[in-house]
Amino acid sequence: MNNKLPILLILLILSVIVVKAFTFTVNEKELALKFKIGKVIKSDYKPGLQWKVPWLHTIRKFDSRIQTLDNKPTSILNTDNEYLEVDYFVKWRIKDIVTYYTTFNGYKTDAERRLSDVIKNGLLEEFSHRTLQQVISTQRIEITESLKEKSTPIAENFGIEVVDVRVKKINLSNAVSDSVFGRMRSERAAEAAEHRSNGEKEAVNIRANTDKKVRILVAEATKDAALLKGQGDAAATKIYASAYNKNKELYSFLRSLEAYSKSFDSSDSMMVLDPNSDFFKHFNKK
Repeated sequence: MNNKLPILLILLILSVIVVKAFTFTVNEKELALKFKIGKVIKSDYKPGLQWKVPWLHTIRKFDSRIQTLDNKPTSILNTDNEYLEVDYFVKWRIKDIVTYYTTFNGYKTDAERRLSDVIKNGLLEEFSHRTLQQVISTQRIEITESLKEKSTPIAENFGIEVVDVRVKKINLSNAVSDSVFGRMRSERAAEAAEHRSNGEKEAVNIRANTDKKVRILVAEATKDAALLKGQGDAAATKIYASAYNKNKELYSFLRSLEAYSKSFDSSDSMMVLDPNSDFFKHFNKK
């Protein structure tokens, strides 16, 4: 019994080595290729335990999950001849493992470099007929949708599926920023000057209309005053005439007193008249 134990142990170890040499595993996050003398002979592996012949077959595995391409911002020239710093990312994954391997020899860096070129060319095309205002606000969604649509058939030729393309941020370069801000300041200054000019013009019109209305009101008031004064004078004359006709002597006496009062209203007044004149007729009566 003791002699058989080492033999069983050796057989077990050999079995493990043989199984390990003749098998490999593929999990749900992987894609696998089997090579025979450098040539791909099988690629459609399902997750689980798979078989191979050691020293004859070579296995290479690749990540089947969605990958993220997030490069540094790319400098793009738009239709306003302004350089924009466009920051974007791409979600992609391997769709055809054989084509992917054949195109890039299985290197992810080469695949992302080629995909970056495709997206950059798409950005150049999209931005070449759009203004700064359009790419920043009104047409940003259209740009990303167009980028995905145009890059998908090209990427499929590489064995890649483009899952999504998003523009994270669009910035002006420093030189362009200064130019744009200067232009914005000039436009705002011109707009402010136009508003001030329109305001001054409106103020002149308002003052002119107000002065016109004032002159009309004053003229109408003067006219009404003159009319009322004329009516008052006519009424007074009528009253005076009526009073004179009722008692001519009394009216003459009152009018003379009024004349005396107005003539001697100052202490230094001096008059040289004939005492027998009509002016003193009421003084001479006995």
